[in-house]
Amino acid sequence: MNYELFIAKRLIAKKEGKNNVSSSIIKIAIVSIAVSIVVMLLAISTGVGLKLKIKEKLAALNGHVIISNFNLNSAFNSDNAVSTKQDFYPNFTSVDGIKSIQTFALKAGIIRTEKDFESVVLKGVGTDYNWSFFKEYLVNGSVPNLSDKPSNEVLISTLVSNRLGLKVGDKFSMWFVKQANNNDQNFNINTVKQPKARSFKVVGIYSSGVMEFDKTYLLGDIKHIQRLNKWQADEVGGFEVFVDDFDELPAKGIEIYENIDPKLNSRTIADKNRNLFEWLDMFDVNIRMIIFIMIIISGINMITALLVLILERTQMIGILKSLGNSNRSIRKIFLYNAAYIILKGLFWGNVIGIGLLLLQKSFGFITLNPEHYFVNKVPVYINFGYILVLNLGTLFLCILMLIIPTMMVSKITPIKTIKF
Repeated sequence: MNYELFIAKRLIAKKEGKNNVSSSIIKIAIVSIAVSIVVMLLAISTGVGLKLKIKEKLAALNGHVIISNFNLNSAFNSDNAVSTKQDFYPNFTSVDGIKSIQTFALKAGIIRTEKDFESVVLKGVGTDYNWSFFKEYLVNGSVPNLSDKPSNEVLISTLVSNRLGLKVGDKFSMWFVKQANNNDQNFNINTVKQPKARSFKVVGIYSSGVMEFDKTYLLGDIKHIQRLNKWQADEVGGFEVFVDDFDELPAKGIEIYENIDPKLNSRTIADKNRNLFEWLDMFDVNIRMIIFIMIIISGINMITALLVLILERTQMIGILKSLGNSNRSIRKIFLYNAAYIILKGLFWGNVIGIGLLLLQKSFGFITLNPEHYFVNKVPVYINFGYILVLNLGTLFLCILMLIIPTMMVSKITPIKTIKF
């Protein structure tokens, strides 16, 4: 049996249930470790969860990579068509790791009701569109049923619904500026074009939590935009490409650009939303700072507890030295004792921390302002790999910080301590 571990266990057993100074300090150290691991677990799980949720939403709304013409389409209007007769559509086989690709087109217009009007953008989509994201955030109704024939069904957000008083089943008119035909001999850029009206029916209301998207876009059939812009059936505003692994997006973005027609451009959502992604990268910095501070606090508390244990056991150290024990052997006894305190703190910290995370994941009692964070409740990402690494890292670093304080054992001489 391990001699040092045996003595450490006897010391621990004697401390259990005692009410003295060292016992109180040990309890404080255990609480410190527990609180630190709780804070670190919450910081990592909520920070990573928020990053993943925002990225997931942005990708679902815009695709991971957007393929369109070079700077010809404005932010809210697909003025120049892209042919669907591309080598990469409908299957992007030249690049590995592509999940799917879908077409879209944008057209800005004005919704006019009996009492109010609102400037919005119709995002036209086809039968290849993946509705799974909007089904998850559907507040009422259903998603539009698109087929080979033009459909007047549209999906609007709760913001647009509340501002215009529209509900599922209501019909409304939307006015669009007529697309000028550059091939027309009588074309004059200064000529004002008569707006065109289209009638739509609300079949569903969604709330994605991304306020900029919700207040701007409604989703409907791309065939309306094709007719308004006088496009052919095989012409669209662009393509939204989805990749399997978000972490590989920068590399996949370059690879996609190299495998499309030179007349076309591609942009990742990270390039399109650079400021937002820089803000998300700040989460990693904050998480690292929190972990660093918590480990330092835990280490300082453990150093204090260990020094108290050594001072309290000065006479025992002297006796062990007189019996031939080395300084290294005695230091191991106190390191085992410290490891027990750390493990006990880690145990309770994990129980409390994981418990809080599971409660948040199930009930979402901590809410956020979606205007600032794109979600209405704090998302939680629980990865037991992260948790294991965090616990082992905390244990290792705390033990490492305690090696120097245990050198105090070598300063204790047997003669003086036994006499005392």
